[in-house]
Amino acid sequence: MKRFLMGVVATAVLTTSTLADEMKMAVTTSFHNSGLSDILLPEIKNDLGIDVHLLIVGTGQALRLGAAGDVDAILVHSRKAEEKFLANGSGTHRREIMYNDFVFIGPKDDSASIAVATAATDALNKIADTSALFVSRGDDSGTHKKELSLWSAAGLDPETFGDWYRAVGAGMGAALNTASGMNAYIMADRASWLNFQNKGDLALLYSGDPVLFNQYAYIPVNSEKHAHVKADLALKLENWLVSDKAKDLINAYKINGETLFVFNAEQ
Repeated sequence: MKRFLMGVVATAVLTTSTLADEMKMAVTTSFHNSGLSDILLPEIKNDLGIDVHLLIVGTGQALRLGAAGDVDAILVHSRKAEEKFLANGSGTHRREIMYNDFVFIGPKDDSASIAVATAATDALNKIADTSALFVSRGDDSGTHKKELSLWSAAGLDPETFGDWYRAVGAGMGAALNTASGMNAYIMADRASWLNFQNKGDLALLYSGDPVLFNQYAYIPVNSEKHAHVKADLALKLENWLVSDKAKDLINAYKINGETLFVFNAEQ
């Protein structure tokens, strides 16, 4: 009986010692759809003993979750919105982690001829001039915010567009599926496009304009506003995300030989 009780105690101690800490992080659908989270999360758990539970939403919703204290940190890609989040005291600081770029996807026959566009705004003007089907995220995500800023820079307003402009109010994967089904144009982040399996007759037609640069940043939620926020775990995660280990994993992540993200955190 004594030996049995000792065995129960030993088992309890072992079980307790292997329990991981847990934290919540809101991330963009584009980051999740890239597949990179499947690479990073197991390594984070192995190195830090932290189970990072992802809330996969658009940047706008991620910022709202952070402001409400519903997550411990966010990983997003819309600098103007991020700076407003910090100015409101909802986050402690902003740490750049990695970048890729936005690209324009469309039908291989390219009826709007955006493949020969001279700039991102020129590509959008060509789409508008031909009333070619265009799918917009329409979800207040970082990608959606960027798209709207480019329409504005092109001197165009989506509110005035006809039925050729389809705002779907969905994440990057769902929006790409809609574009594939409709054989329509869409703006996407390169990582999501490379990892997208249902390409159909779509192809990457335009990229390379410096304005399409897409920076991802990590922001811990302010524990002075929300005492329950796990600031210690958020800091441990941040230190890991800017480490050489993370750098190697991020830079090495490729699909069909193409790099999806470039690490650019200052260490």
